[in-house]
Amino acid sequence: MTSTVPNAVQHTDAAAPPITMFGPDFPYAYDDFLAHPAGLGQIPATEHCQEVAVIGGGLSGIIAAYELMKMGLKPVVYEADQIGGRLRTVGFDGCDGDLTAEMGAMRFPPSSTALQHYIDLVGLRTQPFPNPLSPATPSTVVDLKGESHYAETIDDLPQVYRDVAEAWSACLEEGADFSDMNRALRERDVPRIREIWSQLVERLDNQTFYGFLCDSEAFTSFRHREIFGQVGFGTGGWDTDFPNSILEILRVVYTEADDHHRGIVGGSQQLPLRLWDREPQKIVHWPLGTSLSSLHGGEPRGAVTRLTRTAGNRITVTDATGDIRTFRAAVFTGQSWLLLSKIDCDDALFPIDHWTAMERTHYMESSKLFVPVDRPFWLDKDETTGRDTMSMTLTDRMTRGTYLLDDGPDKPAVICLSYTWCDDSLKWLPLSPKERMEVMLKSLGEIYPNVDIRSHIIGNPVTVSWENEPWFMGAFKANLPGHYRYQRRLFTHFMQDRLPEDKRGIFLAGDDISWTAGWAEGAVQTALNAVWGVMHQFGGATDATNPGPGDVFDEIAPVELPED
Repeated sequence: MTSTVPNAVQHTDAAAPPITMFGPDFPYAYDDFLAHPAGLGQIPATEHCQEVAVIGGGLSGIIAAYELMKMGLKPVVYEADQIGGRLRTVGFDGCDGDLTAEMGAMRFPPSSTALQHYIDLVGLRTQPFPNPLSPATPSTVVDLKGESHYAETIDDLPQVYRDVAEAWSACLEEGADFSDMNRALRERDVPRIREIWSQLVERLDNQTFYGFLCDSEAFTSFRHREIFGQVGFGTGGWDTDFPNSILEILRVVYTEADDHHRGIVGGSQQLPLRLWDREPQKIVHWPLGTSLSSLHGGEPRGAVTRLTRTAGNRITVTDATGDIRTFRAAVFTGQSWLLLSKIDCDDALFPIDHWTAMERTHYMESSKLFVPVDRPFWLDKDETTGRDTMSMTLTDRMTRGTYLLDDGPDKPAVICLSYTWCDDSLKWLPLSPKERMEVMLKSLGEIYPNVDIRSHIIGNPVTVSWENEPWFMGAFKANLPGHYRYQRRLFTHFMQDRLPEDKRGIFLAGDDISWTAGWAEGAVQTALNAVWGVMHQFGGATDATNPGPGDVFDEIAPVELPED
């Protein structure tokens, strides 16, 4: 069992096909599309070397640029900060370079099958991530209302925690046809997926996560709902998501996105950086040895400051140096709020309904703080109790989630002293890194009074609050009740034959455009949607044996709710 509060179904059939984060809104097999020997498609030779702006050098932007380059187009990547976006891996001043902290994405489920394609492509390795009560976690401490419980499995926790786990399972079965949907996703039974999901979207679009719990017979107890909010499932507490749409949560549990997580050895930022430098062996127009890096002279262009439509339905891009370039197509992969604030945009770029959807996008805040330590001292055994000196910790104190990360008993290690979201993240915002660390050490000292964490710290803390990052203004999108229609507009924007001619040519991508925001898989999937859209605009097509997401759109399009 890998979750503090498990999903409703524990799968043991080794012969069952792997589940993937391709649904339920748009059950397209992106992993099959990527693996097919025919490739992602071709464009006419007359269009080779045409420039395409790719705005944003995060994972979505780099994958879009990489695949467009392979087709023979010339991507021009703009990046305001650094390649990687929220795949951001940092080191600690004065410490060994192998000692790193993941400021953004740090854990990835096996159901991220399209993401895994690129991880394998660039030769990265993954390892189990130490979530609460996962097999990779020696022990977990749950500390609520001043009372701590030590556990190696969920069976070590008091009965009330098992009651909460059972309530969550019952709630999912009762209110969301969990087993039926999970089975349909696993078997890639598209008609059944669409049948179940269309009914749920119509019934639950206006419901919050908390309201969904309250409506369940299984969660009539406020105490159970409170514990569930603090301890949650998979990665821990989910009460910061309570105001969000229950549809967002169902997407996570249906696709097992919060189970069996793995981290990328050496840091997740290696993935976009390696793709940036990679020289594909199968490439059109460009000579072997071409990479995104070589096309850009080693560095992407800088921040975009202005986007306009110009004559001939072109997209004109101005960057921070004042350079102005005009393109027949552009892919925008930054967070959508940038189009409302940091970038001077022409209203004609998008239809008004799409502008409305971007304005309504709701972002979650998130903060982390890491410290380097001399060794994984938490594995020392307490002489009195025989327990680990310190454990992965879930608490209702300021720190909320504390993760212990090591690479062996005799090597320096890292502690994520605190990982918080939303209001819990905002509590840290006014504090400096060292002030944050002091509050965190005080909170953890109340849980572990006999552990001197400070004596093991060998360097300064590193921290991030994504809501305070000027090119992000938040960690990730999370739809509020009633936002399904907005998300559908953004996700389906790549189908531009459906738009007026004067609103085509710029394509939205990135995880906040996806149905699974906050997961790198969503960044990959929307990048591939945009690649299909650009290819289609330039007169290209996919191979008949490997239809792309736009080719099968009408068969699997997301549910469309009435506007009136």
